[in-house]
Order: sequence, then C-alpha cells, then structure tokens
Amino acid sequence: MKITQNRLNAHFAACAVAAVSAGVLGTVSNADAAIVWSGIVNIPIPSTVDGVYLNVITGQTGATGAAVTGWDVNPYSATGLGFFNTTGGGFVRGLGSSTTLVDNLAQGTFIGASQAFGSGQAETAGATAFFPGSMSNLVGFRFVNEATGLTHYGWMRILLGGAGLASQPRSIIEYAYENVAGIGIGAGQIVPGPGAIALLGLAGLVSRRRRS
Repeated sequence: MKITQNRLNAHFAACAVAAVSAGVLGTVSNADAAIVWSGIVNIPIPSTVDGVYLNVITGQTGATGAAVTGWDVNPYSATGLGFFNTTGGGFVRGLGSSTTLVDNLAQGTFIGASQAFGSGQAETAGATAFFPGSMSNLVGFRFVNEATGLTHYGWMRILLGGAGLASQPRSIIEYAYENVAGIGIGAGQIVPGPGAIALLGLAGLVSRRRRS
C-alpha cells in the first residue's frame, strides 16, 4: 500500500475540519493549554513480540523498552495487534464488545479521566473494531510525564496492512497529546477548539495545493 505525503496531509486536514464542523473538538478551558502534534512520522510497528516502543514527548523509538528512556506506549504482536504501557499509562478500552480490548475510536471521541484505560489486544468486533488495510484507526492513551510525574492524554493514528492486524506495512502515522496535565483531548484533534479557524485555513491551503 502506497500512501503519499500529500494524500495523508489532505486526509488528516479534512478529518480535523469535519470534527470542527461537528463540534466534537471541544474547547480547552486553560488558556495556556496546547496540543503537541508529532506531524507525519510513519513509525513502523514490527510484527514481533516486541513491536516498537515510543517516548511520546521526545519522539525516541526503539525495539525494546530498555532502549527508549521514559517510553510511554508500545504497540506490538506477531499474531495480532496489542498495546502495552508503563505504570500509570494505558489505552482507552471498554467502549466496544469487551472491557479488556483496546478500542478504535471515532474521530473526536473524548480521551480523558472519564474513560477506562489499560493494556490489551485490539478490538476486532463491533463499532470500535480496528480496520485492516486502513489508516482509520485511532487509539486513545494516557501517559505519565517522566519529568513531572503528572498524567497527560493523547491519541495516535495507526495504519494497518490489508491482510490482518499483524500484517505489514503497519505504522504509527501520527500522534498528539495535550501539554497540560489532566486536560482531555479529542481523538484526531491537533489544535485546541479556539484554533479551529486556523485549521480551516490550513485545509483550504491543502486543497489548493492538490488542485494546482
């Protein structure tokens, strides 16, 4: 599967604009709150028992937890798709067929203290199932900032191969987190609510570039 950078940028801008239009991004109450977005990173998730470890704040990745200081999230598995986390972290689960399976969230789904978090395998049935051969897979997570000991909330978008959850290519396409501890975030959200107008402008720019 070949997905170009322009197609990815256009797709994500369109998704975010749709979320703004639907009113699902919400408004960040803290004036200093900001969403930290990774940009398009395309971090491979090997089909192994180790997968990939990621430090959300630094962007460092590695094949083992020992290789990544302060790692936060670990998608993995040679036979499916699993998610592992450090103490205090976790992934949104319990919204689908099972309380122990990690959910694929709809655009704009709130990720915050009101959700249930934990490690687990990816949901494969119902409205929160993951989609092979698609980049429409959004995972909500929480993590503890190793510098402050405080909990933050974020999301990551995952591309899966077409032959199943363990098939290649699969990768973390992008991720984002709220930089103020304890403040929730919408799945797929890359700007706070008050910045929605700027996002609309970005989407227009992407559209013009595609037509040119």
